[in-house]
Amino acid sequence: MTVKVEKIPYGGWNNCYRIFNDTVEVVVTSDVGPRIIRYGFIGRFNVMCEKEDQIGKSGGDEWMIYGGHRLWHSPEHEIRSYYPDNFPVDVQIIENGIKVSQPVEKTTMIKKDIEVVLDDESSKVYLKHTLTNYNLWDVELAAWALTVVAPGGLEVVPQETLDTLLLPNRMLSLWPYTDMSDKRVQWGSRYIFLQHDSKAIKPFKFGISNTSGWAAYFNNDDMFVKKFSPLEDMVYPDYSASMYETYTCDFMTEMESLSPLMLLGPKEKVEHNEQWELFSDVKPPKNEEEMDKIARKHIT
Repeated sequence: MTVKVEKIPYGGWNNCYRIFNDTVEVVVTSDVGPRIIRYGFIGRFNVMCEKEDQIGKSGGDEWMIYGGHRLWHSPEHEIRSYYPDNFPVDVQIIENGIKVSQPVEKTTMIKKDIEVVLDDESSKVYLKHTLTNYNLWDVELAAWALTVVAPGGLEVVPQETLDTLLLPNRMLSLWPYTDMSDKRVQWGSRYIFLQHDSKAIKPFKFGISNTSGWAAYFNNDDMFVKKFSPLEDMVYPDYSASMYETYTCDFMTEMESLSPLMLLGPKEKVEHNEQWELFSDVKPPKNEEEMDKIARKHIT
């Protein structure tokens, strides 16, 4: 099995890059972004959300979600986070994938790069996210990798299992609009289940200290697993509770992993890695016992 890279049109954008083997394909935009706009088994359902009224557009000063996967820097701020990535990016072909580089942001002087590498013989995708500080002064930030997945699925986030004896072992960050009695969420003893609902317009979000380093999304009998490498004894964004965050609204669910907060001097960088994997014919769990079995078989 060999990984190939080809330039294709996709969704109205003329210059996208398709990375594929015999099993899965990844499509990355270069007219805007960087965004990974498709990940899925060849010829089948796209794991990623595609915002129908924005796909194929480019240019302008208004930030657009488009869908797919993107890189931000945290903490979230109306100006720094929503810098419009509506213009072409540089693409470099590397072994089994590509490196996509955005020009230095004019307002923040932060540069974003994403390397996307596909495994030869499986559905595994390896992502390296890099933020570089081009200011003349130090900047505190965290790398923030956000994956916008298609509507209709069930997300499962593991709860903390670390034995801290007399000290607390779980922290949650909650937003002003987060209703803990929201019917979309089920707070279990070992997992948190979040069901997407296209009729639920009100957003919902939480952050959690996820030292297990993974979250899963079940949709169309496929299971998408997003893995990352949390670091213990480090300060994370949003009151240091958020190694992992998730957000949902009517048209999508967003799966978000974060690096620790880092103080970057001029020209210094932070890297944050993820690994994706896709499994077919995996039914969403109905309870925690079923999720335990799925996790033992496919994840842990």
